[in-house]
Amino acid sequence: MGGAWRSIGEIEEYDLRGNILVLNCGELGAEVKVVGSNVFRVRLMTPDKVHSPPWIVRECEAAPSFAFKDEDEHLTVSTENLLLKVRRNPCRLEFYARDGWLINRDDSGKGMGWDGEQVRCWKEMPENEHYFGFGEKAGPLDKRDQALTMWNTDNVYHYTPTDPLYGSIPFFMALRDGRSYGIFLNNTYRSSFDMGKESSSYYSFGAERGPLEYYFIYGPEPKKVLFHYTELTGRPFLPPLWSLGYHQCRWSYYPESRVKEVASELRKRRIPCDAVWLDIDYMNGFRVFTWDQEKFADPKRMMEELSRSGFKTVVIVDPGVKVERGYYVYEDGLSRGYFVRLPSGELFTGDVWPGACHFPDFSNSKVREWWGSLFKELLEIGVAGIWLDMNEPAVFPNKTIRLDAVHDADGRLTDHREIHNVYGFLMAKATYEGLLKHQPDKRPFILTRSFFAGIQRYAAVWTGDNESSWEHLRLSIPMCLNMGISGVPFVGVDIGGFRRSPSSELFARWIQLGVFYPFCRNHTMTGTPDQEPWAFGDEVESISRRYIELRYKLLPYIYNCFYQAFRTGVPVMRAMFIDFPDDPNIFSGTMDGYITERQFMVGDWLLVAPIVYEGARSRIVYLPKGEWFNFWTNEKYSGELPIVVEAPLDVCPIFVRGGAIIPMRDVVQYSNEKPIDPLVLNVYPSGSSRVEYYEDDGVSFNYAEGEYLIVEFTCKNNENAITFEISERKGSYNPGARTYEIRFNGIEAKPLKVLRNGEELKQKHVGTPSWTYIERERVVVVRIPDEGRRELLEIKMR
Repeated sequence: MGGAWRSIGEIEEYDLRGNILVLNCGELGAEVKVVGSNVFRVRLMTPDKVHSPPWIVRECEAAPSFAFKDEDEHLTVSTENLLLKVRRNPCRLEFYARDGWLINRDDSGKGMGWDGEQVRCWKEMPENEHYFGFGEKAGPLDKRDQALTMWNTDNVYHYTPTDPLYGSIPFFMALRDGRSYGIFLNNTYRSSFDMGKESSSYYSFGAERGPLEYYFIYGPEPKKVLFHYTELTGRPFLPPLWSLGYHQCRWSYYPESRVKEVASELRKRRIPCDAVWLDIDYMNGFRVFTWDQEKFADPKRMMEELSRSGFKTVVIVDPGVKVERGYYVYEDGLSRGYFVRLPSGELFTGDVWPGACHFPDFSNSKVREWWGSLFKELLEIGVAGIWLDMNEPAVFPNKTIRLDAVHDADGRLTDHREIHNVYGFLMAKATYEGLLKHQPDKRPFILTRSFFAGIQRYAAVWTGDNESSWEHLRLSIPMCLNMGISGVPFVGVDIGGFRRSPSSELFARWIQLGVFYPFCRNHTMTGTPDQEPWAFGDEVESISRRYIELRYKLLPYIYNCFYQAFRTGVPVMRAMFIDFPDDPNIFSGTMDGYITERQFMVGDWLLVAPIVYEGARSRIVYLPKGEWFNFWTNEKYSGELPIVVEAPLDVCPIFVRGGAIIPMRDVVQYSNEKPIDPLVLNVYPSGSSRVEYYEDDGVSFNYAEGEYLIVEFTCKNNENAITFEISERKGSYNPGARTYEIRFNGIEAKPLKVLRNGEELKQKHVGTPSWTYIERERVVVVRIPDEGRRELLEIKMR
């Protein structure tokens, strides 16, 4: 081993207790729990009694089916999809697929080990294995050959090698030969992952304290890994529809007249927007839960006026509570004993924006309930969303709370070393539960800077204080993709950059990319020039309008992507290998960086390839196997090869996968300005395909009571005809009277006729039901009423 590490040794005896195999290996031991057919939990048993964090994992209570065998050299535990071999001497774990394929095994020399309070596990590292996830990390998508630290840090000046950053998720997904597995380290202390930097033969993970407890998750598909990982840590919340629109923000919009001016300009210039955000200057001396009466004399009236124009208002809230007699939040928290203390019993005091502050102890459920109650007045006067910042927690100048500070985790005293990484997560949990209690009929919207595994249950995340530079534009793609791989689909980046100021070209390219971030917000810091879309001249304003309008047209599709994440854990913005794990070109040769970090999927069907280099007016795009369509021109391409695409300043290359059925709507200035009518279905016929469409009110939780609609669309294509079927509507949600506008793209010649349920439709340019052919666009457009019943369309080409 070297050093003071002690490795787990020979199995002396074992005991099978239900679905837990207990291994006694002398000084150390281990437990292996069968959690499900694709999931095992492994725990190193050290002489110190350590606690598993109670906030993150939600194991299924159903007893899984498995078989156990005691064989000569090893013990075996097998499920429907996994086979675990536990070597006896020394104790080493090997995971196999049921077809015999070796998925993963412990390093033979090191295995699992313990050194005082530190714990670690070493695993063999195959040559062609790639590693993704790890939460918020700068740098390349694939983290092979890197060492990474999990310790939430306000690291404002971050670049490619900077680590750690604002949030930590000790989970990764591995991919090899088209198969994937994941490992989640269930430990909230400072932890680290060495993915081959120390040695090319193994990788390792561990923590400075706490349990060595990890969940091994087998796919083999990447989507299956995410399904099971989010079963453990929680499915993403289904966001309110308005939160998927465009958001306008800066540090800071004030006074009230400036806020209304920005909102008015957005509407006057016909740039769609759903929310205006208020940074710290709306507060009275940066005291949380207060308003500066000079800047905002009547915030309720202001938000009512904004609401009448279709704007939601989101306000920032930090954890630090100003130490000041007479300030009601301070007095109440002090009297209840809800602030973090030092071992001496003295309250911890740290400087943040208001000056000296105390910090709520979010590890205590009573403190979380109290914190949640503080939002009541903000909600009552019209605040729609909450922005949580500085919650690593950030403290000036030492970055965070003293590590020996005492937390009362519901009667279990611990120190800040254990709570630090989950401080922001628990603050988000407290905020979410508070908003839900005050407004049980509305889905909360929260954005948080700091987080831990499981944050997808409560909040969206952004990547913090980025920079207006081409490097940070490029960095944003793998950062968002790895967040999605870490179970967090609702993620975004400050469009245009937070620090410094973008050129007009950079802003144009960033807005083209930014409308495809799951969370779409333009934000900049204090002292920088205006960064609204019209601040860069007429050309960039026009480009911004075009792409923001595109996002609003795509809202039905984007909302369905979030519904898919809500049901399965699969991200909205996806690395290419998520949908194409068997494509050998993705990680091969000189194209690797372009494919993995310069293009991505949005949902199942859209491939986005933004321009990320200054002055570029074309780029290489790799199209995986199958038929693809240029979104802008309907030109068809065959996949499994790179192509060169022209991209003048007003064009972001976008491609549609053959077989796609993309639900869209007409442009609106905010998400609920008008009902969806018509519901536009952009169909890209290629073989056979089926798509499920979901819709609800976008506001409430009534979907849980069946108030939603689900419709299945099926398309089959051959040389003679295209058949398109709409299923009968399921669910009780009624969208009102509306029309289907079904656009069949890539049709090279005018059809002979179009049938609806066996009867020929009239050909005309307007009216319902009808059809027309637009030759210059190569599109057949069919219009029929949406009556909630089964429909069958046949486009006869011959």
